[in-house]
Amino acid sequence: MARAFLFVLDSFGVGGAPDALRYGDDGSDTLGHIAEFCAAGAGDRADLRQGPLMLPNMSALGLLHIAKLATGAFPAGMPLPERIFGLHGAASEISHGKDTPSGHWEIAGTPVMFDWGYFPTEGDAFSPELVEVICREAELPGILGNCHASGTTIVAALGEEHIRSGKPICYTSSDSVFQIAAHETHFGLERLIGLCQIVRKLIDPLNIGRVIARPFIGETAATFERTGNRRDFSVLPPEPTLLDRLVEAGRKVHAVGKIADIFAHQGISTLSKANGNMALMDATLKAMETAKDGDLVFTNFVDFDMLYGHRRDVPGYAAALEAFDRRLPEVHRKLAPGDIVLLTADHGCDPTWRGTDHTRERVPIMAFGPGIRSRSIGVRKTYADIGQSIAAHLGIAAGAHGESFL
Repeated sequence: MARAFLFVLDSFGVGGAPDALRYGDDGSDTLGHIAEFCAAGAGDRADLRQGPLMLPNMSALGLLHIAKLATGAFPAGMPLPERIFGLHGAASEISHGKDTPSGHWEIAGTPVMFDWGYFPTEGDAFSPELVEVICREAELPGILGNCHASGTTIVAALGEEHIRSGKPICYTSSDSVFQIAAHETHFGLERLIGLCQIVRKLIDPLNIGRVIARPFIGETAATFERTGNRRDFSVLPPEPTLLDRLVEAGRKVHAVGKIADIFAHQGISTLSKANGNMALMDATLKAMETAKDGDLVFTNFVDFDMLYGHRRDVPGYAAALEAFDRRLPEVHRKLAPGDIVLLTADHGCDPTWRGTDHTRERVPIMAFGPGIRSRSIGVRKTYADIGQSIAAHLGIAAGAHGESFL
């Protein structure tokens, strides 16, 4: 029997989505534009990184050739590897939406073929009736925000008023999401979690994908900082996922990062939380040591999206990719015969794009491990091919969507 390790580089799109125009994202390309900006010097930051984007390990796994499959061009300034050691390809998303749950669920073999509910983009995001019932059920003096906003921006703008008034900061984005920011001590972390659970029940009829708790610390706008105690309260996937099928077959699914939240804690055997990509990699390596034959370790590396994509920080995103790339040899050294590692993403978040939202893009598929033959698998029609391939590798029944590329 074998093991599988599935790593989602949150938002690391490679451009080229055939339906990007419908989402207002035609021409977006997270990898391509980061590489272009770095090659032109716009990705330099003296205290962080300089020069062209350098990802030697992922390039050797076929990343640059994946980009050409997805967009027709190699990323600017990145040297081509002498040879490719991994199975590699790109995948298009068929789910409705470019959000985190849709992408992850499709990766796990369950595309979202229904339309999410969304909050209005003009005027108040949340109706007076909804605000009234939230305040009544949660015993709140009111809410702040009630708009579309960037999380860091709105916390800086309203955090001090939140501390004075006791009113939580409520906002949304282009995703199907209700986000609540509150101070960990002045408001209370447990109180914030309880508030999110109340809101989750109240907005279920609206078909909103997630309620997200966004705790922060600090005393002034200049010192406010999000903590690692974020929680996502998702609706259940519309049908059993790869994770459910693995657990039903007696295997274990080891969730690292926000994976358990994304799947509403369905099909999860063990859970490891960590704050930051490097800590998430440390937790992943520990999970690899304890995973048994037939198990899946599933990690989301959130910093690419949360800290750099949404904040449109090209140097930060580039440095985070380079730091992740440097640690891939540690993953390789943990592998046993029969193991497979798959690297992919759930959507794009081009840091050079207009606005601060996700971008509709194809995602990379890079796979390696003892016995995995290096080859191109082309452009896959759906992310669900990833889940089907893991199911085939681990020897469980196939799901209803996608085709294995193994």
